[in-house]
Formats: sequence, C-alpha cells, structure tokens
Amino acid sequence: MFVVATAGHVDHGKSTLVRALTGMEPDRWAEERRRGMTIDLGFAWTTLPSGGTIAFVDVPGHERFVPNMLAGVGPVPAALIVVAADEGWMPQSAEHLAALDALGVAYGLLVVTRADLADPGPATARARAEIGATSLGAVEAVAVSGRTGVGLPELRAALDRLSVRLPAPTVDDPVRLWVDRNFTVRGSGTVVTGTLGAGRLRVGDVLELAGADEPVRVRGLHSLGEARPEAAAVARVAVNLRGTPRDRLGRGDALLTPGRFQPTDLVDVRLTGDPAADLPATLTLHVGSAAVPVRVRPLGPDTVRLRLSRPLPLLVGDRALLRDPGRHHVAGGVRVLDVAPPPLGRRGAAAARAQVLAELDGRPDLAGELRRRQLIRAGELIRMGVPVHAEPVQGVPVYAGPVPGGPVPGGPVRGGPAQGGPVYAEPVAGDWLADPAHWRRLGEQLTEEVARHAREHPLEPGMPVDALRQRLALPDRVLVEALVRPPLRIHAGRVGAAGADALPEPVARAVQRVRAEYGDRPFRAPEADRLVDLGLGPREIGAAVRAGALLRLADNVVLLPDALDDAVRVLAGLPQPFTLSAARQALDTTRRVAVPLLELLDRRGATRRLPDDARIVVT
Repeated sequence: MFVVATAGHVDHGKSTLVRALTGMEPDRWAEERRRGMTIDLGFAWTTLPSGGTIAFVDVPGHERFVPNMLAGVGPVPAALIVVAADEGWMPQSAEHLAALDALGVAYGLLVVTRADLADPGPATARARAEIGATSLGAVEAVAVSGRTGVGLPELRAALDRLSVRLPAPTVDDPVRLWVDRNFTVRGSGTVVTGTLGAGRLRVGDVLELAGADEPVRVRGLHSLGEARPEAAAVARVAVNLRGTPRDRLGRGDALLTPGRFQPTDLVDVRLTGDPAADLPATLTLHVGSAAVPVRVRPLGPDTVRLRLSRPLPLLVGDRALLRDPGRHHVAGGVRVLDVAPPPLGRRGAAAARAQVLAELDGRPDLAGELRRRQLIRAGELIRMGVPVHAEPVQGVPVYAGPVPGGPVPGGPVRGGPAQGGPVYAEPVAGDWLADPAHWRRLGEQLTEEVARHAREHPLEPGMPVDALRQRLALPDRVLVEALVRPPLRIHAGRVGAAGADALPEPVARAVQRVRAEYGDRPFRAPEADRLVDLGLGPREIGAAVRAGALLRLADNVVLLPDALDDAVRVLAGLPQPFTLSAARQALDTTRRVAVPLLELLDRRGATRRLPDDARIVVT
C-alpha cells in the first residue's frame, strides 16, 4: 500500500480531488459536509493503474485546523500538494509546505486543481518554485479538474510513478503506530486508526501503550475496510484493542513494540530549515500525530533542549516541527539528536553540551554513543533508536569491547560503515557495552586502586568488590568482575593478587621461614612462641591463611598448605582402619597437631571416623 497525505490552502479542492479519485467521501462529519469544509482528518483509498493501492489521508486546509493537518501528515511518507489554478499560492499553501519541509517529507506531487476555471500555468510555476526550495525538491505537476474529470487519468499515472520512487518499507522494524483516531464499535470495543510506517502487526500481538504500564492486545485488524490477520508497513490500519477503554488513549498516543521504546520528556534537537532567531520559551512540538507543549532552552546556534509536557516515544533521528500556536505559524523543524541527554547543572554546561551536539547529525551512531556515554546497557541504546547488532552481518565489524578471538579489551576500533560494515558491539559484561578507550582506562584504574588498597591495608586479602565499584563509579558490580585480569583474582568478594604474592613483605618472609624450617617436617607445627618470634601474630596468620600461604588447624596451630594432601597419602598407606596413635606416629607429629588435622580431614570427607574412634581413608 502507498499512503499519501493531502496539503494545501482551504477550499482549493483537496477533498473534491480525493472524492474524484476514489469515489469515497473523505469528510466523515455531517458538519463538514454541511459547511463544505474539511475540519478533521479524512481517509479514502483506491487502486492505481498498476494494480497497487493508494490510501489518502485528507487534511483540513483552514488555519484554525492546522494541528489536525499536522496529525495526519506527521506519520505519512509522501504528500499531494494541492493548489487551485484560479487562486494560486496562498497563506495556508505556504504553512502546509513549511510543515512538510520541517518534517523532512521528501516525496510529493503537485496537483493544480480547477484547471477548467483558469490557466494552470502561473499557479504551477509559482508552486513549483516554492516547493523546489524545500525538502521535496523538484516535483512532478499535474493539472486537473475535479468537476469535469480532466487530468485525472494523468494524475493516477503520476501517483503510480511516485509510488515507485518511495523507499521500501522496513517491515522488520519495531512498531510505533501513532494514533490519529479512536472510536468504539458495538460488540468489539475500542478501535484506533493510524498510518503504520514501519514494522508489522498481527492479530494477537501484545503491544505497549506509550506512557502506560499495562500491555494491550490486538483483538482484530482492518485495512482498507477489510479484516486481516496481519498488516505490514506502509499501511493505513484500524486496530481493535482487547479490554482497553476508549478513554485510555486518543490522538497523539502511540502503540509500540514492547521493550523497543523509552518515552522521554527531555530531548536535545537540531533546528532545521530557517527557524526564527528568537524562539519563544514555550512552543508546541508536533511529531507523529502528537502535539505536545514544550519549553525551549537554547544551547547552541542551531541546537536547543526541549522539555516536553508529557513523555513521548522518541528516537534519535526523528523529525518533528515546532509551532507557535499563538502566532499561527511554523517556528521551525527539528531533528532529534539525543533522547536521554545529561543534566545541565554546572556553569558552562550548556555551552559544553552545544559543542557535543555540533558533532551529531541525528543519525544513530553506536560507536559515537559509546564514546559519549562510555558505559551503557545494550537495551538502553536500542530504546534510543541506536541499533546494536548481535553479530556482524556484512563487511568488517567494529568491535566496541572485548571479543573472544578478536581485539583485546581497549584495543583499536576497526571497520564500521566507512569500511562497508555495521557497527558491532560485544558486551563487556552481561548486556553492558563500553567504549574501548574508557574500558582500558578502567582496567588501569582498577589495578591502581587494588595496589593502593594493599599498601594502606597490608593484612587484608584484597579490596572489596563493592568498594572498587564505588571508586570506579561503576553502576554494576559485574563490571568490576569483568575488569579483573591476572595476576589479580576475585576471592571471597575481594580483588587481590593470588597466593603469597598477595601478602605484605614481612608476612611473606615469615611464611618463607616457616617453609624453610618445616618443609622436611610437614606435619610439625611451630609452637606459639616460635610464631611470635617469626612475626606471625593472629592478624598476620589470618592474612596468610586467606592468601592460601598457610593452613590453620586451630588457634596457633598452622601447617603449610600442602599438608592435607600429603597427610591423606601417608594415612592411606596404613592398615585400615587406623587409630589416632597410629596416625600420629605415621605423620611424625604431636597430638596437638594430629587431633585437629584428622578432624579437618573428616569434615572434608577425606577420612571417616568409625564408632570405635578408629578411622579409614575414603577413596
């Protein structure tokens, strides 16, 4: 289906033209038909000579109803600009064209009506000159008469040619259906209509209502007056919603693919076209079918921050327009640059933000977003409209994080659109994505923080993960864990060096002396006074045990860490079962050591104590 909106001055024959092309009445209200003037949006459709279908969104031309006109034009990819031959270019012709230009509409057709009442040449020449200076550029022109039918066959052929020029719809994109009408059908419930610009809808789909927490389910779908199991972009659709009261939604609301949009009430935008130099502090933002009051905060020469009166599901790259309802004119077009901008709290923050925005063009840029945000979840980027590919699909990928078999963390960024490939990010932890340079700096900072903590707290086994998270200003402890690299390790919720290397030098020397003195007598433990002589008090012993440099059997009873495995080998060589005395003699140790050693082996399952207090080695 091909969807086109009309545009043009009041009483220049837009509805008459749609009626002549389709045989359908686009004016839905009795008041419209009584007054002969379109007040609200109208809808009609017909089949073109090629066999394709065209649907019209007929908009009002009177200046009082420009908000209604914008609700119809906003989601539509092409426009039919109507100018009467006997009146020529008029004020609402100019405002409608300014709106199309602000919204970035690039496809259209000029229709000069009432060709039976005046020479269409002058009106065509003036209109083409005006249109040519906008986003529509050079357009084909057709002169017609809705009364006599002259030119209608040529117009149908021109519409066919226009439909061929339109870009292919993106049916795999998420759905964002801007609601332009809602009503109730007896026995069916609430029905909403809109132009499906991207994606696909199916009966049974669960959608989100923008700004609401609960889901809505598609009970039925209609397109061009017929029930359908599914509808794909681009299409005019009517969606029957199960269990949703009519008063819950209306024009300007949106039905969304779940999890793919994050409504926002704060956006940074670039002004397009020729906006007024002194924008009022309050304007109305028109996007899709929505019209929302906004407060304007200038940032740079062509960038502003908009505070919306209610959140909207906006994406990076969206086109919209600002209108001054008091002066009844378009204040300028905007292109959305950032839907989750940082706060501007410090002096000079607005100027600094303007410098950042000066480098943005409104096209989603994964590598750029990672540079600016440094760390962000993939889902957040997707909801901003920034694509995050699970895997490269063409060309050479850009690696925005560590990839198995790929660049090392913090390594160079390669590939990308300039080299024919998509931007590709591998999460650094969970669904967290990181800028490579920032990730490398974090790794260096983590190593420095762990070393500093070891100097300040020499007897602790490492720095707590949560303390590291706070020092590095990281939002999630999994990021700390992902940054740890050998020779550091995580043990018992702390990050430190492994083994005796984690000990302060005096404790490491004392452990080494224990090894030198007792290495050939592994089951003899230093007496308490000898431990003091070696400099191994309770805190030092605790540090050595946590580092795995000593094995604690009981208070002031320590062995070298290999003693357990050696003891099991010795005891396995005894006749089974064996007594405590036999074990003590085989191990060449004292009862002070043998009792807690055997009890530890029992707890670990290496030995089993029998009812008569003898033991066996469990193999």
